[in-house]
Amino acid sequence: MKIRVAKTAGFCFGVDKAVRTVYQLLDQGKRVVTLGPIIHNPQLVKELERRGVEIVVSPEQVPEGATLVIRSHGVPRQTYDQLRERPIEVADATCPFVAKIHRIVAKYSAEGRIVLIAGNEGHPEVVGIRGHCSGPSYVFSTPEDLLSLLQNKEILWKNGAILVSQTTFQLNTWKNCVEIVKKHYTNVLIFDTICNATAERQNEAVALSQISDRMVIVGGRQSSNTAKLRDVCQPYCPTILIETADELSREQFEGAEAVGLTAGASTPADIIKEVLSTMSEIVNNNEAEVQKVEPQEAPVAETAAPEEEAPAKSFDEMTFEEALEASLQNLSTDERVHGIVVGIAPNEVQVEVVGRKQAGYIPVDELSATPGVDPNELVKIGDELELLIMRTNDQEGTIMLSKKRIDAQKGWDKVVEASESGEILDGVVTDVIKGGLLAVTNGVRVFIPASQASAVRMEDLTPLLKQNVRFKIIEVNTGRRRAVGSIRAVAREERKAKEEAFWAQAEVGQKYTGVVKSLTSYGAFVDLGGVDGMIHISELSWNRIKHPSEVVNVGDTVDVYIRDLDTEKKKISLGYRKAEDNPWEIFKANYPVDSVVTAKIVGMTTFGAFAQIIPGIDGLIHISQIANRRIDKPQDELKIGQEVQVKITNVDYDSKRISLSIRALLEDAPDEETAEGATEKAPEEVAAPVEDAQVEETAE
Repeated sequence: MKIRVAKTAGFCFGVDKAVRTVYQLLDQGKRVVTLGPIIHNPQLVKELERRGVEIVVSPEQVPEGATLVIRSHGVPRQTYDQLRERPIEVADATCPFVAKIHRIVAKYSAEGRIVLIAGNEGHPEVVGIRGHCSGPSYVFSTPEDLLSLLQNKEILWKNGAILVSQTTFQLNTWKNCVEIVKKHYTNVLIFDTICNATAERQNEAVALSQISDRMVIVGGRQSSNTAKLRDVCQPYCPTILIETADELSREQFEGAEAVGLTAGASTPADIIKEVLSTMSEIVNNNEAEVQKVEPQEAPVAETAAPEEEAPAKSFDEMTFEEALEASLQNLSTDERVHGIVVGIAPNEVQVEVVGRKQAGYIPVDELSATPGVDPNELVKIGDELELLIMRTNDQEGTIMLSKKRIDAQKGWDKVVEASESGEILDGVVTDVIKGGLLAVTNGVRVFIPASQASAVRMEDLTPLLKQNVRFKIIEVNTGRRRAVGSIRAVAREERKAKEEAFWAQAEVGQKYTGVVKSLTSYGAFVDLGGVDGMIHISELSWNRIKHPSEVVNVGDTVDVYIRDLDTEKKKISLGYRKAEDNPWEIFKANYPVDSVVTAKIVGMTTFGAFAQIIPGIDGLIHISQIANRRIDKPQDELKIGQEVQVKITNVDYDSKRISLSIRALLEDAPDEETAEGATEKAPEEVAAPVEDAQVEETAE
C-alpha cells in the first residue's frame, strides 16, 4: 500500500507561533496562563498542563505574577481593555491574518457599515472578530444562512456592508457566498480573509482524496479547520478523522492500495509522525511506501505510468519532521521588501509585506544586532521597514524576514565611508572582551582596543558596558568585514576644539560651571569643559582649612570665576569664594559697636583671650577686660571652648581687629546690686574693687 503525505500537514504559522511562545516562556521559568486552550489539540494541551500551563477564561482569573498568552484566535477589544486595567504581563500570539481582520472590521464598522462574517458562530476566532466591531455584525456558516440573512428587512444598508470570513472557512462555500452577495447588493466591500494556508491545505486535501482509496485526517475533533478537511475529502473517498495513532486499526484500510494523509493546523508534527509510523506497521509490516506529495502533483499521479512517477522516498531515509521542514523551506536570498509593523510580541515582530499576500514575521534575533533587545524599544505599530527575505512558505502564506541583515549591509557601507572620510560614528558598547570593547553602530560590530577606549588609560572597561560612545574608524578589513574604532581619537579632537574655543573668549571675571577633577594639598583642579583651572586652597573658603576636601570632592559641580589668566603657559586661576559669604560683611551688617553677643573662647595668650563671634571672625578680650579685678593670666577666668557674654567695644575694619570686653558688662551689674542691697554692705566694700580697677587701668 502506498501512503501519500500532504505537504501542508501540521501546524500553520499562527498556531506554531502561539505554541512556540508558550514553550519559550516556560523555558524562561515563567508561570504561564493561556486565555482558553492554546490550540484545539487535547494531547498538546495536556502536555502543557503537565508543565504547569494553566487555562483561564477571563483576565480576572489570571494569578498574580503569571504571564498571559493570547492564543492565535485573537480576542475581542474589550478583553484588551480589561488587560490594560490590570498589571498583567501579556504575550499576544494572535495570528497576523486574524489581527488583519480585526483592523478591517474595526475600521469599517466605525464608519457605519454592517459587518457580515462567514464562519462558525461561537468559534473563538469569530467571537474575537465580532468583538472589534463597534456596530452591527452578523455571522453565517452556509449559503442558505446568508440568503436568509440578506432577506431580513431589519438589516439597514444605508451605509453599506463589508464581507469577511473566518480564516479557516471552507473555500468553496466562501466562493458561493461571495456570488450570492454580489447578486443581491452592490454596496458591499468583500475581503477574502481565508488564510492562504487554509486554502492550500483544503485544495491539497481534495486533490489527494481524488487519487486515494482512503483519507486519514489527523487533528482535534474540536478543531474547525480539521473538520473542514474531513468535509472536503468525504465526497471523493472514505475519510477517517482521528486524534491519535491509537484510533487506527487494520480493518480501516482493507482493500486500499493508496491512502492519503493530512492533518489540521493544530496537529503537532510528532503526532503526525506517530500516525504515519503506525499506518506503516499495521498495513504492510513496516514496508509501506511513503511519499511526500506536492499539491500540484496529486492529479498527475492519478494518470502517470508507475515508472514515470517521482521516486518514492523511504520513511527511514528522513524523519518526518525533517521531511516537513525540508518541504516548507524555500530560501530566497538578497530579495528586499518593505513591511508595515502590525504586531509586536516578545519573540518576534509581525509585519504586513507590501505588495504580497503572505504574512511576514521578524524573529527577535533578526530584528537587531544588539542581543536581548526589547522589540518595543525598536519598532512600533505602523512603522514601515526595509527587510530582507530569509525564508518563504507559500503553503502557509508566511515569510521570515530580517531587519538586522539589511541594517548590517547598510551599516557596513557607512563604516567603510567613515574610515575614508573620518566621520565620527555613534554606537553602543555591547561587550567587554579581552583586549578591548565591542560596540555596535548601524548594526555593525566594531572592535575598540583598550588603548583606544578612552582619553585616559582605564584598567577596568566595564563601566563603559551598555554606554553610548562616539568613535572614529581607524582600520577596516573589507574582505573579513572587520573594523577597528577609537574613542580616544574623538575625545582628543573634541578636547582640542573646546580648548581653542575657550581661549578665544576667556577673560578675567567670567563665570563658569565646572566639575572637580582632582584634589591636591594646595587646591582643587576643575574641568571647565575642555580646559582645567585651579582653585587655590585659600580661595575655597573664607575660613581657614587644612585640605580642599573639607569643602569639595572629586565629581562635585561648582560655580567658579576666572581670577587670573596666563595665556602663554595656559594656566587658569579660579575663584570660588563669594563676596556675600565674606564673614566681615556679615559682621558689619549685624554687629555694631556696643552690641552684646555670645562668643566662644578659641585661643589664649599672655595678654588676653581670643573669642569667635561668628565663623571666621574673632575678637580679642584683653586681660584687663576679662574681669573687674586684677588677674595674673586669662586661664584664671576662662578656658578653651567656653561661651561668654561680651560687649563689642571697638572695631578697626582696616586692620580687621575687634576689641571685646567682659568687664564692661560686669561693671553695670554691681551698680544695680548696690542699689538693692546698700544696707547690707559697707560703702568701702563696694568701692574697693572699682578703685583697684581704675588704678590698674591708669597704670596700663
